[in-house]
Amino acid sequence: MSVRQQTIAGVVPPHTAEATVMTVWPSVASTGVGRALGRIYRIRDGFGPISIGRLALLATIPVGLAIYLSMRLPWAIRRYRLTNRRVTIERGVGGEVVQFVDLDRFDAIDVIVEPGQEWYAAGDLVFRRGQVETLRLPGVSRPESFRRTCLEVRQSYVSVAEAQPRPVGAA
Repeated sequence: MSVRQQTIAGVVPPHTAEATVMTVWPSVASTGVGRALGRIYRIRDGFGPISIGRLALLATIPVGLAIYLSMRLPWAIRRYRLTNRRVTIERGVGGEVVQFVDLDRFDAIDVIVEPGQEWYAAGDLVFRRGQVETLRLPGVSRPESFRRTCLEVRQSYVSVAEAQPRPVGAA
């Protein structure tokens, strides 16, 4: 077994290997039913601490639990992974990459909170290059922290890529 020596522990250059920086899992707010429930749960009409939203929450606990558990079935598992090279959407237990965007293929990330997602403190992350959407991650829980991390890793990647010497002549 060989041990790879690294200048800084845990830091892997992108040209050497792809290393995970952060992984997040979509919340129930990524589903249509979850967003609909979130809109209902926000209803504050009622008497004192008893509101329509809280009563609906109690009544729909089995529905919410079923949605959550259905998202954790081996064939339905989805996760969003930030690496030192790209942002990916992965499916299944093994993490098959179904969609991705390279770190140098976007310049902005918007957080879009759809109706019903605010109850879950979730939102969609939309990666853009100019006005073109290059990737969308629906239902990210606490999206602002993941957004900031993606932008920081992207900035590091782009800065290092710009500092690398360019090959001269034919390759």
